[in-house]
This record gives sequence, C-alpha cells and structure tokens, in this order.
Amino acid sequence: MTAAPRVEVASGRLEGRRSDGVAAFLGIPYAQPPIGARRFRAPEPMAPWSGVREASAFGGAAPQNELEVGALPGMEVGRQDEDCLYLNVYTPAADAGRRPVLVWIHGGAFVLGAGSQLIYDGHALARRADVVVVTINYRLGALGFLDLEPRFGAEFSVGNLGLRDQIAALAWVRANVERFGGDPNHVTIFGESAGGMSVGTLLGSPAARGLFQRAIPQSGAAHNAHDREAAARVADFYLRALGVGDARALREAPVAELLTAQIQCTLRVGEIGGGVMLPFQPTAGEATLPEPPLAAIRAGNAAGVSVFVGTTKDEWRLFEFLDPNQRKMDDAGFLARATERVGRDAAAQLCDLYRKDAPDAVPADHFSAFETDRVFRVPAVALADAQSAHAPVYGYEFAWPSPARRGALGACHAIELPFVFGTLAAPGMAAFSGSGPAAERLSGVMMDTWTAFAPRRARRSCSTASRASSWRRATARCRAGRGCSRRRVSRRISPRARRARSAVRARRRRAAVSRAGSTKSDRTGARFGPPTTRSTRRSRRAGCSVHNHRRPELRRRRPGRVGSCWPRAAGSPR
Repeated sequence: MTAAPRVEVASGRLEGRRSDGVAAFLGIPYAQPPIGARRFRAPEPMAPWSGVREASAFGGAAPQNELEVGALPGMEVGRQDEDCLYLNVYTPAADAGRRPVLVWIHGGAFVLGAGSQLIYDGHALARRADVVVVTINYRLGALGFLDLEPRFGAEFSVGNLGLRDQIAALAWVRANVERFGGDPNHVTIFGESAGGMSVGTLLGSPAARGLFQRAIPQSGAAHNAHDREAAARVADFYLRALGVGDARALREAPVAELLTAQIQCTLRVGEIGGGVMLPFQPTAGEATLPEPPLAAIRAGNAAGVSVFVGTTKDEWRLFEFLDPNQRKMDDAGFLARATERVGRDAAAQLCDLYRKDAPDAVPADHFSAFETDRVFRVPAVALADAQSAHAPVYGYEFAWPSPARRGALGACHAIELPFVFGTLAAPGMAAFSGSGPAAERLSGVMMDTWTAFAPRRARRSCSTASRASSWRRATARCRAGRGCSRRRVSRRISPRARRARSAVRARRRRAAVSRAGSTKSDRTGARFGPPTTRSTRRSRRAGCSVHNHRRPELRRRRPGRVGSCWPRAAGSPR
C-alpha cells in the first residue's frame, strides 16, 4: 500500500492522497476564516497549526444561491460555508521537479462556483502534462464584491474582497508551491467566465503584479469592473433589499438573509440602472484596482505577461434557457433589445448587418450572435489589443458544438471546460460535451495547448515545452494580413484536412476572402487562429493552430454558421 503523500508548508504539515499517478492535497486554507469580526475584511495570513493536517477533502465553498444550470453537469459545489478560503493542489509528485504551475479561478458571475466542482478536477491535466494544478475558492457576491465604504465609512474601506482573496491565494502559491514540485517563477493563471474576467482584472491590478507570468482568460476579459458610482448604486439597492442600515447589523446578519438579498440584486439588476449587468463584480478606484483594468493593462501594468485569450463560437446560446421568450423574438424585438444595449443609431446599423450576414437565420439567432460579440468577443479583442504592446498575445476560438438540446446550444459558453481539464468522463458530461474518439482527441489537444502556453524552464525537455517554442510572434506582414506563418501544436492532421487547408490557402492567395464570410465545417473542435484569417479546419480530426494577436477590429460573423469569428487585422484583404 502506497503511503499518503505529505508536504510541509509555511503554516504546517499536510497529508494528501494519491490516485491515478497524481497526489492531491485538498482543502488547504490559504487565509484565516473570514467569519465573525473578519467578515467584510481583507484576508489575513493563515495561522500555523500543530501536527499533520488532513488534506483529503475539499473545504467549504463560498455561500451562494442555488441556480438551475440545466444542461451543465459537474457544477455542484458541495458543502457551503462562510469559512471558504481554501485551495486544492494536484501534482505528479511533491518533489524538487519545479514544474509549471497553473492556477484556476472558477467562474459563476461572481456569485456562484468553487474550485471543488467536478468539471475542474485537476488530476488529468496534472498527469498528462507534468504540471502542478491549483484550484481556488474566493468570496462571492455581497461578501466578496460589495463596496460599502461610501455608506459606512472607514470601517469598510477595504473593498474588492473577492479579488483580494485571489491575490492572497496567488501569494500563497508563490510562497509554498515549490514544496509540491512546482516552480513559483513559472505560474499561469487561467479562468473562464467570471474567472476569465478575474484573470483580466488581475492583469490590471498593481497588487497582483509579479505573482504570475502568463494568463489565459477564457470567455472573459478586462471589462467587468464597476466605477465607484455604479458600485454605490448596487450597495444601496442591496442594503434596501436586506433591510439593514448600520454596520453592526450587516456584520451580524445570517448568511441566509445575505443570500436572499443578493438574489434580489441579481434577478432585478435592471432596476439598479446605469447599464449594470453583473451587480457583484470588482470595483475600480480602490487600492487593489486604482483604475479600470483595461486602462491599466493598456498603460503596461502587466508588461511582460503573455496572454492567450479567446471565446467559444456561440457563447450566448447557453443563456437562452434563462430567457424563454428569446426564441419567439421577431425583427422588431431584436431591434428593441439591441437598442437597450447600444443605443438606437448603432442598433439599427448592427441589426441590419447581422441580418444581411445571415438572411436565412431567425431573429433569435441574430440576437445570440450579437450578444456573443458584445459581451464576450469584443472585450476579448480589446484586451488582446491593450496587452499586445507589452507582451506576446495569442487568440483562440473554440467551435466544438454541444449535442445537448439536439444541438441547439452550439459551441456555447463553458463548452470548452471539460476539454481543458480532461473531465469528459465525468457523470453526465457526455450529454453536454459529447463523447467518443474525436472528443477525446480534442481534449488532448486542448490540454497540450494550454500547458504548452504555460512557461517552462529551458532545460525541461517534455513535448509541451517543444511545442511552445513554435508559437511565433506576429510580424508587420502578419498584422497587415500577409504572410502570417502558422505552427502546428497538435498531432498530425488527416490527408482530408491537409487538402482542405491547401484549398483554403489557394483561395487566400486569390484574395477572395469575404469580409463577413465563414467556411462550412463539420464537427471541428478548437480553432486557434490569427486575427487575419478565418479557420481552415474541415476535418473531424482534432487540430489547432496558434497565432499572435495584434491591433484588431471587429469582424462580423454569420449567426449559426461554423467559421472563425476572430477579428480581422486592419488592412487585411476583405
């Protein structure tokens, strides 16, 4: 019988468990429990413990309301507790290996989720790529992102508590990950949805500078931060819903009551006004985030940090089940919704463009494409553009469609998660993500690509390290839409795919690329492409390419069609 793995960190000794070639240390506290007098206060370093602490079970997830996620499996968070500042470490061996470290920040609109969710199990990723995977919890909702200083003064002057938790977890990783076989100087942060937005925010936070070397924001960028005025409106609405008017009552309020008021803010976000979409999110103008993250990134706050940013092809399709009236939408309804979001003049022009690009699509599909671009793709392009002056930046699009609801979800929000973590075999996952040899091949490509992006010491000689060397920076010719070199980072493609690629290249040489066109494709998986071209994948075999991203402008897309939706570089052929 194999002995349970043990490590000693700054706070004391830990005993984890080993399975399938990976040692897992679960439920490690990285800060003092934020309860009692520590509620609504910054995270404090964990006090030392005596003896050996068992680390074979997850810690409590941050308090949150339940949400029926429909088609999404593997999202159960397990036990909830206000004492929630825990992280989990998955490592091939707790030795002196100095492996790359990938730190996962979960999503969930800043009100849901945990590092313990089954879809984020780190065993497969750590085992396949010989890396250390860390998943973290952080405070959510009102307990993590409510700006109370304008209402209660200096006692609540420390804001952005959820963001501070993430920074505290990264500081813990830097101080302790070497004991788990990781390299504290080779840390990549990655996250999806609100986790991707957190990654983008950390890129703009001076307090997080130096804690990571690379970043992968998935379906989230650097655009989700309130200004102080919007944050004050959220706080006022929340306090009215909670029915409290003083600081003491707020600190002593039962968690159940805090969550009840929180869901009122979430469900009635339109009443807050000012275009607020997510009531609970980071606030700019506070010590950890002095200015909006995108502005800080543009000014060079994250200089030297390489970024790999992207989206899925049909992000908004996942959210249609929350809006049963969307499928009944007519052209007037599409225009009305677009007007609410971008104003009448811009809405009229954009609606016309989406209809012309896909004249056979229904208004609901036009709206889904519009929201995919507005909420996800345009912010990703903006982040890529802001960071590209300070470090190499790469873009991707994930186009594998979900079989759920008879394929109606397409390549929806979160569809890439089980492919990135290698959790396709989790219970119920096949109905959402698909299954079979093609899915398994694609998952391998995703894991290899994500870990190839993670920095490695030059002396390591594993396959993912050699693949990373082929990720070349863009040249002026590439930014102009000419001569953009490609390097494969996946296994050899099929002859059919090679013929298709040659045909597409020939068409490019004839400059016959339509401004809003898209190539037909069967169930292709990930597409990692330059801003200058659309995807060339036509094979069922998994494959991907990686390109540097430079100075984009948004490219229109055909709703419901499979094709690259990454932007076209200025000056590229139309």
